Amino acid sequence: MNPHLTRSLRWALCPLVVAAGLISGAAVAQSAQHGSEQMHQSMMSGMQAMQDMKPSGDTDKDFAMMMKMHHQQALDMAKAEVEHGKSPEMKAMAQKIIKDQTKEIQKLDSWLEKQK
Repeated sequence: MNPHLTRSLRWALCPLVVAAGLISGAAVAQSAQHGSEQMHQSMMSGMQAMQDMKPSGDTDKDFAMMMKMHHQQALDMAKAEVEHGKSPEMKAMAQKIIKDQTKEIQKLDSWLEKQK
């Protein structure tokens, strides 16, 4: 291949490569921002749900219901970390939280079902 043509082709493609890198970087930044927004929204909606809950007068039942909401917040936040996070350590912790909190929610659901 003609070396002059190759050099010309490289210079012609250079702006496209730079643009692709900028777009990719913007997508990563937007993804990270979206994950943070997702976690914040989960926290706010979970707190609102707990505030809106009318106490039943049964401490055990209220504890189970509020803990279930609390664990659901943890699940939602952990899912956002797995989807948007960069740190392998934090993503691994989020995976563990998903596993553990899912089991806790199942136990709470089981106990609440027996109370009906």
